[in-house]
Amino acid sequence: MFGKRFKLFKLLGFEVSIDLSWVIIAVLVAWSLSTGLFPFQVRDLSTGTYWMMGIFGALGLFMSIIVHEFSHSIVARRGGVQMKGITLFIFGGVAEMGNEPADPQLEFSVAIAGPLTSIAMGAIFYGLYVLGSGGGWPVPVTSVLGYLSLINFLLAAFNLIPAYPLDGGRILRSILWGWKKNLRWATRISANVGSGFGMVLIALGVLRILGGNFIGGMWMSLIGWFITSAAKMSYQQLVTLRALEGETVNRFMKRQPVTVPRSVTVEKLVEDFIYRHHYKFFPVTDNGTLLGCVSTRNVKQTPRDQWERLTVGDIAADCASDNTISPDADALEALSAMRRNNASRLMVVEKDRLIGIIALKDMLEFLSLKVELDE
Repeated sequence: MFGKRFKLFKLLGFEVSIDLSWVIIAVLVAWSLSTGLFPFQVRDLSTGTYWMMGIFGALGLFMSIIVHEFSHSIVARRGGVQMKGITLFIFGGVAEMGNEPADPQLEFSVAIAGPLTSIAMGAIFYGLYVLGSGGGWPVPVTSVLGYLSLINFLLAAFNLIPAYPLDGGRILRSILWGWKKNLRWATRISANVGSGFGMVLIALGVLRILGGNFIGGMWMSLIGWFITSAAKMSYQQLVTLRALEGETVNRFMKRQPVTVPRSVTVEKLVEDFIYRHHYKFFPVTDNGTLLGCVSTRNVKQTPRDQWERLTVGDIAADCASDNTISPDADALEALSAMRRNNASRLMVVEKDRLIGIIALKDMLEFLSLKVELDE
């Protein structure tokens, strides 16, 4: 779901990050507020004032989304769900869960927490708007407060639409899950509803574009595309979790992997290992003990005229912390490590000794077979 993201801060044990796409959206929101909404609502203010209103409106939206996602995270953590953090991205934010809620009741509580919090924030901002309007506060201030009240109510209403993975879709899933006692079936139905809703938004967006409202139609189509894609992805993630549940690395790893002695020259590494086995990554060992790893990237960073003189031991990297895993570790942990390190293989180590290699390709083949048989 995410591209390049940056850590902003950590609060209450939750790491808050921002996807690069949200920076672009924040600028567009500030621009649209300062050049469109606020000049339409309030006449005869300076350009600088409109821009200040737009910036504070965008910051208020930023804060509202964070508070919305924090409410999900706090309820989930209290229910025993492992939380990875909160990320703001192009269409809002998401509280990243390390595992699914244990039961429908917890799923419902986690899902409803966000919309209820947004409604509460909308009411607070509306109260401040009424107080400020009656108390003679500056018009720019009350206008921003009115906008933040409205946007929080809209945020709650949009998230309550029963289209997975929106909050309303998760509420629908919790109800179906409690009814049939089948999480996978409930997720499939909710995801199908979400995909259908997304397709409707895309169609409406196209109609708006044909009707002359290009920007509004484009945004509606993009939101529809996102919901459709996210619904399908969420279902596939659940299928993956269920398929690998209880499986360990030991089941998937290949024993007796191809290793490289540290005394081999870089030239022989290229000729006898890389060109022969077609791997981009090799463990470096000494009598079975893992010393490090060497990759085609290490080779490319070595001047070609030194390939005959330098050895693998000279250019190998210390990769024990990023590219190794225990044979007893959960297969999902291996999958997560591969995704986190952008790697397709992990070295399986037991007491500093290399005992095997686990490859993403082998895990995907297992998943494909198990999903086919379980359908």
